[in-house]
Amino acid sequence: MQKILSYPLSVIHLVLFFLMLLIFHPIQLICHWIGGHNLHQKSVALLNLCLMGTQLPLFNTFSITYEQELPVGPSYIFTSNHQSMFDIPPLIYYLRKYYPKFVAKKELAKNIPSISLNLRIGENCAIDRKDRLQALKALTAFAKNVHEKKRSVVIFPEGTRSRTGVPKPFQRGGLLTIFSHVPDAVVVPVTVNNSWKVDRYGKFPFGIGNHISVTVHKPMPIAGADPNEIIEAAQSVVHSSITSTAV
Repeated sequence: MQKILSYPLSVIHLVLFFLMLLIFHPIQLICHWIGGHNLHQKSVALLNLCLMGTQLPLFNTFSITYEQELPVGPSYIFTSNHQSMFDIPPLIYYLRKYYPKFVAKKELAKNIPSISLNLRIGENCAIDRKDRLQALKALTAFAKNVHEKKRSVVIFPEGTRSRTGVPKPFQRGGLLTIFSHVPDAVVVPVTVNNSWKVDRYGKFPFGIGNHISVTVHKPMPIAGADPNEIIEAAQSVVHSSITSTAV
């Protein structure tokens, strides 16, 4: 019964979702042209708040919990599990004051209104997962910019989405590259719960009546620590806080 009900609600969601992408594409361009990076980032935050709002017809809601207050100033490396595309809007919106920059696959950097534009002009990093040299060069340039401008990073070290909520091991290469070029950064593990349920039926329809929660765990400074131990600790914290899976 729930799946049957989700069909018309999913259509409403999709119409609203793509409408927001179309509306905010020129808004981003105008904000970037008028006010540079800062105004552009405000438009991106507002876009992602609206994208979260498009989940309301599906009765899906969002919340964030901080285990410890994070002061603005340091560069943070937010390491999150990845369950669906619906992880991204709350991370962009809730973490907006830290200027989060994303590491994403290159396919997202073209042909998608608003999303591809932000990846290209918003100081994010698009990597080719099949081309290790390109990925290394892109990550290196990205990390240097993060360090220079005191931005923060959001990265999904699992590499791909877990469509069942079951976590995957962290891949270390990207994190180690970022660590080496942002040595004063602070790693912050992040756990997203229940967003996999939005995709429980596949690409369509969407799951309804889910509460997608984001938990921002206690920070872990890189300076003076073994990078591999930091990655192990972050993975342990993230994975141990996942509360529901399909299996």
